[in-house]
Amino acid sequence: MASPAASKHVVCLCRDCLAEFDHDIRQCPACGSSRIIFHPELGQLSTAHIDCDAFYAAIEKRDNPELIDKPVLVGGGKRGVVSTACYVARKFGPRSAMPMFKALKMCPHAVVIKPNMAKYAEASRLVRAIFDSVTPVVEPLSLDEAFLDLAGTATLFQRSPAATLAYVAREIERQVRITVSIGLSYNKFLAKIASDLDKPRGFAVIGKADAVARLHDMPITKIPGVGPSLADRLKVDGLFTIADLQAKSEEELTIRYGETGAHLARRARGEDSRAIHNDRESKSVSSETTFDTDVSDAAELRRLLWLQAERVSERLKKNALAGHTVVLKLKTSRFKLVTRSRRLQAPTQLAEMIFRTSEGLLIKEAKGTRYRLIGVGADDLCEAALADPPDLLNDGPRHHAGVEKAMDAVRAKFGRTAIKKGRAVPTK
Repeated sequence: MASPAASKHVVCLCRDCLAEFDHDIRQCPACGSSRIIFHPELGQLSTAHIDCDAFYAAIEKRDNPELIDKPVLVGGGKRGVVSTACYVARKFGPRSAMPMFKALKMCPHAVVIKPNMAKYAEASRLVRAIFDSVTPVVEPLSLDEAFLDLAGTATLFQRSPAATLAYVAREIERQVRITVSIGLSYNKFLAKIASDLDKPRGFAVIGKADAVARLHDMPITKIPGVGPSLADRLKVDGLFTIADLQAKSEEELTIRYGETGAHLARRARGEDSRAIHNDRESKSVSSETTFDTDVSDAAELRRLLWLQAERVSERLKKNALAGHTVVLKLKTSRFKLVTRSRRLQAPTQLAEMIFRTSEGLLIKEAKGTRYRLIGVGADDLCEAALADPPDLLNDGPRHHAGVEKAMDAVRAKFGRTAIKKGRAVPTK
């Protein structure tokens, strides 16, 4: 019979009524549901990753029932990219981060909706509140996903962490009216892998005994940090799947790839020692824009770069942060991504400093190439108190800080468009 006792040896869980069992069943005797989770280590695992299913599209369908059975693409128009493709649309090929024009070629009958970030942020806030109601250790990764550490919650709720996760999913469906997929394991890497295994509305478990086997046939790109460039390098050496990595010793991979090789070896064996942190620190602040038509004119690119630098500066100031490294991002008309960075002598939060640094990087790239996107970011963040220190040999930062402080005061009183620099004005 089911028991709520936290000390019970739990191997089976009903996702609907939360009944727990110490033996394998196929149908819940308590409520008749067939939504059953079985795993020999179910009651021993407490590290979870929860991902909202097709989040932006799910919110749009929730608010407009006429869209329920239609393919929906949420994104920035024909020149932008797909932010979210609903599961109906994915059957035709569109995926997140795909150029919108390409997605519409695959699914021309899709309904395209511009993102409503305020609405999505509100839904995210409600989801986060449900997370916080069951554990204080929540590490958000974005608006629609987070890691949760449920160690110690069994005694509090008199049920296993797995049952608490099923409760969370049920509450999100009831209160927010969207679905989530859950991955449960003994570390962050495997929890993230598991949450992708049974989408949508999934609940997958990876334990210590089956981790290596579950990873065996997956592509190497399932390991975070293995992008196209590294994947191509690994393929040259005959490494295509995680099984190929498992066949190599950590020493072999370290000799060949350095610390990256050691990292790959550990992940291939399901090892990850990272802790879940209550609130993930921001690693960067950035802003970018995709153009309606490709731009090759250097003056226009500088103008657009300035607008992004101002936005980054505003966000840094709002969050009391500063960046030690400035990053320029460009995407060519052929979708080739170009990134350049420069580390500053001292961290900054000034738009002028961000612009001048990134402008120097842009000049080397703006030689007639047609670009469809430009962006700038501040990396290596620190607290604002360390930003733009006085320099006896260079009065520039203090002068720029004074100008921006005055502009910020005007904008705070009269609106963002009340004052701007000449370089923000479009050229004829």
